[in-house]
Amino acid sequence: MSNLETRPAEQVCTAGERREGVELLEPRDVPLGGPRAMGVRRTIPQRARSLVGAWCFADHYGPEDVSASDGMQVPPHPHTGLQTVSWLFEGEILHRDSVGSLQTVRPAELNLMTAGLGISHSEESPATGRPPLLHGVQLWTALPSSALGIAPHFEHHADLPAGVVDGARVQVFLGSLRVAGQELASSATTYTPLVGAQLDLEAGAEVWLDVDPSHEHALLVDAGEVTFEGAAVPVATLGYVSPGRPRLVVRAGTGAPARAVLIGGAPFEEDVIMWWNFMGRTHDDVVRARADWMAQIADGGGDATAYAPGAAGRRFGEVAGYASGPLRAPALPDVRLKPRTRPESR
Repeated sequence: MSNLETRPAEQVCTAGERREGVELLEPRDVPLGGPRAMGVRRTIPQRARSLVGAWCFADHYGPEDVSASDGMQVPPHPHTGLQTVSWLFEGEILHRDSVGSLQTVRPAELNLMTAGLGISHSEESPATGRPPLLHGVQLWTALPSSALGIAPHFEHHADLPAGVVDGARVQVFLGSLRVAGQELASSATTYTPLVGAQLDLEAGAEVWLDVDPSHEHALLVDAGEVTFEGAAVPVATLGYVSPGRPRLVVRAGTGAPARAVLIGGAPFEEDVIMWWNFMGRTHDDVVRARADWMAQIADGGGDATAYAPGAAGRRFGEVAGYASGPLRAPALPDVRLKPRTRPESR
């Protein structure tokens, strides 16, 4: 899953202001594709806060009944300058990409794609035998300048560390986290210090998470009544806390179990430009990436598209096996955004 908005805004993503207490970031509803597309709830980026550490994009979707539909169908499209993190609570998604990957991801497993200089991929619900519900999160992390030019690659991790303590289960899918004296560290590749973890709590349970006090963190609530650092965080909302805390407390209400996703990391010290599925440092980076992608697109029959001759050898490569042709990039507004001044508090 990626950003399929037909009129994406170019946005400067920068570290936000430091605040006391828990800042609540409410989601906005975004359709993935056309009128019959699956809807997602997006909490970052937004004007109030566009980054949590290197995390720069958070879509939360489902549970969606895909038993009588095509489910998720995201045709081949490009990425630059980021990692895509696919994490499911229910269902299955089949990933294909231009470096030759073909990998189904299921709950408790991680699909991690690093775009680097450029990659293209598709995401789809398996045609047969798929579970009836699809439910999860799609996250992106911004790559630092030192990793923008690396070769694209893909990783799948099915054996991720988890710990259980006092009615709470914590599974770390990216980075590391210390829980009840146990260090939980994922073997997935990261390029900045960060953490991503799923928290499942029994009704009334509480979990204490030992974290790096120099990092910022946020909690996305999927189900149940949850308090984060003493503040109630509604379902589908992201609760953010600034650096300065060596320990975070998450508590479930007494009425039902709860589930949430924790993200965090060292504050990202670079401003980045995000537009559609491209991430760079300047408007011109985005313009070049769009031009390179569109140079690989040819008109097919009717309104369809196809790969232009030689696409496999170009910047974004070619995705094999998906039923339809690649996506045409939206029109790029002719704008040049001025970098925002970084707040002194950062």
